[in-house]
Amino acid sequence: MKVYLDHAATTYVDEDVLQAMMPYFVDTFGNASSQHQYGQASLNAVDRAREQVAAAICARPSEIYFTSGGTEADNWAIKGIAHAYQHKGKHLITTVVEHHAVLHPMEQLEKEGFEVTYLPVHADGRVDLEALKKAIRPDTILISVMFANNEIGTIQPIAEIGKIAKEHKIFFHTDAVQAMGACPIDVKELGIDLLSMSAHKFYGPKGVGALYIRTGVKPQKLITGGAQERTMRGGTLNTPGIVGMGEALSKAVRDMEKNNEHIRALRDYFVAEVLKCIPDVVVNGGMEHRLPNNANISFKFIEGESILLSLDMDGIAASSGSACSSGSLDPSHVLLATGLPVEYAHGSIRFTFGKSTTKEAVDYTLECLKNTIEKLRAWSPLYADHIRR
Repeated sequence: MKVYLDHAATTYVDEDVLQAMMPYFVDTFGNASSQHQYGQASLNAVDRAREQVAAAICARPSEIYFTSGGTEADNWAIKGIAHAYQHKGKHLITTVVEHHAVLHPMEQLEKEGFEVTYLPVHADGRVDLEALKKAIRPDTILISVMFANNEIGTIQPIAEIGKIAKEHKIFFHTDAVQAMGACPIDVKELGIDLLSMSAHKFYGPKGVGALYIRTGVKPQKLITGGAQERTMRGGTLNTPGIVGMGEALSKAVRDMEKNNEHIRALRDYFVAEVLKCIPDVVVNGGMEHRLPNNANISFKFIEGESILLSLDMDGIAASSGSACSSGSLDPSHVLLATGLPVEYAHGSIRFTFGKSTTKEAVDYTLECLKNTIEKLRAWSPLYADHIRR
């Protein structure tokens, strides 16, 4: 049996989304920047998709700019604001649990002379709001806090952060890559100035994303070389991908309540069974403010990579953390930030469920997981020491 429980890394392309994209590969293939009929047909499709994306977050179509994905959108938001408004200040605020698409641009800006404050989080992964208030300085120009964490699924207090940012007249960016299609989002009500998203997280195609930029906010351009995206982002528009993104997000928002109910029930069942059947485990992150699809669990006394390899041999796909860091042997910076000991962080596995996941698949995973943990612990000198105590 094959089971896919790595939807936080990527989802498959929904069949309806694929069908919406197909005409723009062959029949309506014109460059959306061209003035002739072929180009205008593509442009019309891009405009429809822009309206769909805007509607999903209660924004204006003119505030949506298509990108190559969430990483580009994060880089554009952070570097663009820093460079455009450095005359007002060179201090930025983020958190220690951000995706590397946020952390690495921040580190790059530090090398350019900007100052960055990295906020701590509570044990459940939520940002410390008092620490945020204390970190604000007269020269603070940007707060960047992710909407929901990609590793432990923690949903941040976005409305409260947006209010704090607005009170101090500071731009607020959120990486909403994991939240899109899973959380209701109204950028105006939440006080968000810039928001990043990526289509392949909500059953759309890979290689396309978007950045919401509130009207009046003017980040510096990240990619130059053309007048596309109203002169803000050079490069030929990926018309099929953009069409797919619009269709995927529209469908995800429409079916959000139904999908979340199904996914959350399976996730809660899975976590309860793991806690009941497997000793010495820790569920990472709080269960209250959490994405419905996420279960991040540490299995004490064994290595996560060994668990993943064993599960993969059983046909089960999961993850040891962020897909973008899968080649790293370092423990998760997110788990360490929540206070989890290094040895437990090394034994953590992220299981993320999707709309087509079945109870049969979950039961099969539970059976294989139990056998895997028993087998690996039988070989573990650490577990042998624990038993002797």
